[in-house]
Amino acid sequence: MLTTLSHSPFCQNSLQSIHRDCHRLPHFNLQIQLNTNPVSPTTTQPIASSATNENTFSTCAKKIKKSGANVLLIQKSILRDAYNELSLHFLAKMNILVVTDVERTDVEFVCRTLGCTPVPHVDSLTPEKLGTAAHVGDVVLPGSGHKVVKFTGVANPGKTSTVLLRGSNQLVLAEANRSIHDAQCVVRSLVKERFVVAGGGAAETEASLRLRELALETTGMDSHCFKAYADALEVIPYTLAENAGLKPIEIVTELRKAHKEGMVGAGIDVKKGSISDMYDENIIQPLLVTTSAIKLATETVCMILKVDDLVVVM
Repeated sequence: MLTTLSHSPFCQNSLQSIHRDCHRLPHFNLQIQLNTNPVSPTTTQPIASSATNENTFSTCAKKIKKSGANVLLIQKSILRDAYNELSLHFLAKMNILVVTDVERTDVEFVCRTLGCTPVPHVDSLTPEKLGTAAHVGDVVLPGSGHKVVKFTGVANPGKTSTVLLRGSNQLVLAEANRSIHDAQCVVRSLVKERFVVAGGGAAETEASLRLRELALETTGMDSHCFKAYADALEVIPYTLAENAGLKPIEIVTELRKAHKEGMVGAGIDVKKGSISDMYDENIIQPLLVTTSAIKLATETVCMILKVDDLVVVM
């Protein structure tokens, strides 16, 4: 099992041992506020204050060492630094490896991967909350000078995986990250509801056709509602054709004709610029995507219709 944390520096004496207990310490702060009150040069208050700070750091480091942890992961703090040079010095003297500036959003993932439990304070540190790995070390990525922290040989790995993205600039990385997120959302939708429908506006066009037929069979206000809903569904293939650089009116007319002739999977083939059977072209999408969009749009309209008064504030 391997997990990587980009740009996570080690302390000065980075060690690479054969066996390490990897412990996650997310909220523990190793920095103590120093005494900065002005004093007379003849007093011994600064010396006493320095000794007190050293004793505090030494005590914390001993508690960490006593728990059996020799690798310490510290969450990145927003309001203040989670560590300082003096705290890292005492941890280094006890051969404790420190990985700093772990993002808050990565805490849960790292804990699941390493099989450890986050603790808020050093007093809560117990051997039962530690995870174990065979090797911890920093690795330089080929072709660049960036370093990542690698954990290998995790004793109780969680069901997680890491995708390490590399790109020439932040724009490429952001686009790659968005694409992977979209792919994960598709898989999630299929897991939650294991059905697929034709893409290319086929499902919306077929639903619109059925609603128009239902509108002709009913009378009164319901008929107008069904017809308006059908018109709203046709906006999706219209927009798809418009974004593809096609003539939307002609394309939507041909699409409506194909569905009336019984071609249920007929949709807009953007590459060919024509109407094709989406099932034959293997252009499909999760059913949950379509149903969720329709439900959210319906709920939004219902919420707006419930508004009976507007208060204009100048």
